[in-house]
Amino acid sequence: MSDWNTKVIEEFRANEGRVGGHFAGAPLVLVHSRGRRSGRELVNPMMYLANETDDGVIYVFASKAGAPDNPDWYYNLTSAGHGAVERGVETYPVRVRELTGDERDRRYAEQASRYPGFAEYAAKTAGIRTIPVLELTRVSAG
Repeated sequence: MSDWNTKVIEEFRANEGRVGGHFAGAPLVLVHSRGRRSGRELVNPMMYLANETDDGVIYVFASKAGAPDNPDWYYNLTSAGHGAVERGVETYPVRVRELTGDERDRRYAEQASRYPGFAEYAAKTAGIRTIPVLELTRVSAG
Protein backbone atom coordinates (compact mmCIF):
# COMPACT_ATOMS: atom_id res chain seq x y z
CA MET A 1 0.00 0.00 0.00
CA SER A 2 2.76 2.50 0.79
CA ASP A 3 4.29 2.15 -2.70
CA TRP A 4 0.87 2.83 -4.18
CA ASN A 5 0.39 5.83 -1.86
CA THR A 6 3.85 7.15 -2.76
CA LYS A 7 3.00 7.07 -6.49
CA VAL A 8 -0.32 8.85 -5.92
CA ILE A 9 1.38 11.49 -3.73
CA GLU A 10 4.09 12.11 -6.32
CA GLU A 11 1.55 12.41 -9.13
CA PHE A 12 -0.63 14.74 -7.01
CA ARG A 13 2.29 17.06 -6.28
CA ALA A 14 3.57 17.02 -9.86
CA ASN A 15 0.14 17.93 -11.30
CA GLU A 16 -1.20 20.61 -8.92
CA GLY A 17 -3.44 18.18 -7.07
CA ARG A 18 -4.71 16.17 -10.02
CA VAL A 19 -4.15 12.47 -10.56
CA GLY A 20 -5.24 9.86 -13.07
CA GLY A 21 -6.13 6.22 -12.76
CA HIS A 22 -8.57 5.21 -10.03
CA PHE A 23 -8.82 8.81 -8.73
CA ALA A 24 -9.15 10.59 -12.11
CA GLY A 25 -11.61 13.46 -11.73
CA ALA A 26 -12.27 12.74 -8.04
CA PRO A 27 -11.69 15.34 -5.33
CA LEU A 28 -8.44 14.27 -3.71
CA VAL A 29 -6.37 15.68 -0.84
CA LEU A 30 -3.21 14.64 0.92
CA VAL A 31 -3.80 14.47 4.66
CA HIS A 32 -0.83 14.91 6.97
CA SER A 33 -0.82 13.40 10.44
CA ARG A 34 1.79 12.48 12.99
CA GLY A 35 2.15 8.83 14.02
CA ARG A 36 0.81 8.29 17.55
CA ARG A 37 3.69 5.97 18.43
CA SER A 38 6.41 6.81 15.92
CA GLY A 39 6.03 10.59 15.97
CA ARG A 40 6.81 10.58 12.22
CA GLU A 41 4.91 12.75 9.78
CA LEU A 42 2.67 10.60 7.62
CA VAL A 43 0.84 11.56 4.42
CA ASN A 44 -2.21 9.73 3.07
CA PRO A 45 -4.05 10.47 -0.17
CA MET A 46 -7.82 10.34 0.18
CA MET A 47 -11.01 11.40 -1.50
CA TYR A 48 -12.98 14.11 0.23
CA LEU A 49 -16.37 15.78 0.21
CA ALA A 50 -16.38 19.58 0.24
CA ASN A 51 -18.73 21.44 2.54
CA GLU A 52 -21.39 23.11 0.42
CA THR A 53 -21.17 26.51 2.14
CA ASP A 54 -17.69 26.74 3.71
CA ASP A 55 -14.61 26.26 1.52
CA GLY A 56 -12.50 25.81 4.67
CA VAL A 57 -14.29 22.58 5.63
CA ILE A 58 -13.93 19.16 4.02
CA TYR A 59 -14.97 15.67 5.09
CA VAL A 60 -12.86 12.52 4.82
CA PHE A 61 -13.98 8.94 5.27
CA ALA A 62 -12.06 6.24 7.16
CA SER A 63 -13.32 3.53 4.82
CA LYS A 64 -10.09 1.57 4.34
CA ALA A 65 -11.83 0.15 1.24
CA GLY A 66 -14.32 -1.70 3.45
CA ALA A 67 -11.78 -3.45 5.69
CA PRO A 68 -13.03 -4.62 9.10
CA ASP A 69 -10.84 -2.14 10.99
CA ASN A 70 -10.21 1.60 10.82
CA PRO A 71 -7.10 2.93 9.05
CA ASP A 72 -4.17 4.08 11.20
CA TRP A 73 -4.49 7.66 9.94
CA TYR A 74 -7.93 7.84 11.57
CA TYR A 75 -6.45 7.13 15.01
CA ASN A 76 -3.56 9.53 14.41
CA LEU A 77 -5.89 12.39 13.50
CA THR A 78 -8.51 11.80 16.18
CA SER A 79 -5.95 11.40 18.97
CA ALA A 80 -4.09 14.58 17.93
CA GLY A 81 -7.18 16.63 17.09
CA HIS A 82 -5.28 18.37 14.30
CA GLY A 83 -3.33 17.73 11.12
CA ALA A 84 -2.74 19.38 7.77
CA VAL A 85 -4.20 19.12 4.29
CA GLU A 86 -2.64 19.53 0.86
CA ARG A 87 -5.42 20.61 -1.46
CA GLY A 88 -4.33 21.51 -4.96
CA VAL A 89 -1.10 23.47 -4.53
CA GLU A 90 -1.90 24.73 -1.03
CA THR A 91 -1.06 23.16 2.35
CA TYR A 92 -2.80 24.35 5.50
CA PRO A 93 -3.42 23.24 9.09
CA VAL A 94 -6.76 21.71 10.08
CA ARG A 95 -8.72 20.97 13.23
CA VAL A 96 -10.26 17.48 13.34
CA ARG A 97 -13.78 16.66 14.52
CA GLU A 98 -15.44 13.26 14.22
CA LEU A 99 -19.04 13.42 13.07
CA THR A 100 -21.67 11.28 14.79
CA GLY A 101 -25.33 10.36 14.42
CA ASP A 102 -27.45 12.01 11.73
CA GLU A 103 -24.69 14.46 10.82
CA ARG A 104 -22.29 11.58 10.09
CA ASP A 105 -24.96 9.59 8.25
CA ARG A 106 -25.91 12.53 5.99
CA ARG A 107 -22.31 13.22 4.97
CA TYR A 108 -21.57 9.55 4.33
CA ALA A 109 -24.76 9.13 2.28
CA GLU A 110 -23.82 12.16 0.17
CA GLN A 111 -20.36 10.74 -0.56
CA ALA A 112 -21.82 7.31 -1.36
CA SER A 113 -24.35 8.88 -3.77
CA ARG A 114 -21.51 10.63 -5.63
CA TYR A 115 -19.05 7.74 -5.51
CA PRO A 116 -20.75 4.31 -5.32
CA GLY A 117 -17.57 2.65 -4.05
CA PHE A 118 -18.33 4.22 -0.67
CA ALA A 119 -21.71 2.44 -0.62
CA GLU A 120 -19.84 -0.82 -1.30
CA TYR A 121 -17.43 -0.10 1.57
CA ALA A 122 -20.37 0.48 3.93
CA ALA A 123 -21.95 -2.79 2.81
CA LYS A 124 -18.68 -4.65 3.50
CA THR A 125 -18.45 -3.21 7.03
CA ALA A 126 -22.14 -3.60 7.94
CA GLY A 127 -22.44 -5.22 11.37
CA ILE A 128 -18.66 -4.93 11.90
CA ARG A 129 -18.01 -1.19 12.17
CA THR A 130 -19.49 2.13 11.16
CA ILE A 131 -17.09 3.95 8.84
CA PRO A 132 -15.98 7.15 10.60
CA VAL A 133 -16.41 10.54 8.97
CA LEU A 134 -14.00 13.31 9.98
CA GLU A 135 -14.58 17.00 9.47
CA LEU A 136 -11.33 18.84 8.71
CA THR A 137 -11.64 22.58 9.29
CA ARG A 138 -8.99 25.01 8.14
CA VAL A 139 -7.36 26.94 10.98
CA SER A 140 -5.43 30.17 10.71
CA ALA A 141 -1.69 29.74 10.90
CA GLY A 142 -0.43 31.96 13.65
